[in-house]
Amino acid sequence: MSPKKQVKKDFVESEELAAGPIAGLQEQAEESPEAFEEAAASPLNEVIGQAERAYAAYMEAERQVAKIYKENERQVAKAYRRTEEQATRICEGAISESLSIRDEAIAKAIMAREEAEQKARGDHEKAREEAEKTSSEAVEQALQTRDETLAKAWQIREDTVEQAWAIYSKIIR
Repeated sequence: MSPKKQVKKDFVESEELAAGPIAGLQEQAEESPEAFEEAAASPLNEVIGQAERAYAAYMEAERQVAKIYKENERQVAKAYRRTEEQATRICEGAISESLSIRDEAIAKAIMAREEAEQKARGDHEKAREEAEKTSSEAVEQALQTRDETLAKAWQIREDTVEQAWAIYSKIIR
């Protein structure tokens, strides 16, 4: 039985015990005052004893309640510390994982950039060589066309000079 219920039971019993002797005491007080004092002292002592026991039970119950509250407070604090430690571990794990993922992403980005730069350098070199080749071919073609054109022009000049001399020679003869 809980201390609170025990205190209540003791109080109810003390009220019941006090009600019976009081009625009897009133009758004795009317008949003889000396007997009344003796009879009144006995139930009064009994009621005082019950009240003292009830108060002692009440004080014990109060101590137990205080003890239970302190234990509860200790357990709540312990649970809070466990929760705080667990939250800290989870947070640290998440931060560590996040940093690891970030480092991997940065490493991949650096590799991709280096590969892109290397490919760009290769493409640039290939384009430069292609441009050089195309330019050389164009220059060669231009020189060949010029040489062919000059050769044709020279031939036309030769033919024209020859015709002119042929005409001039016919005139002079």
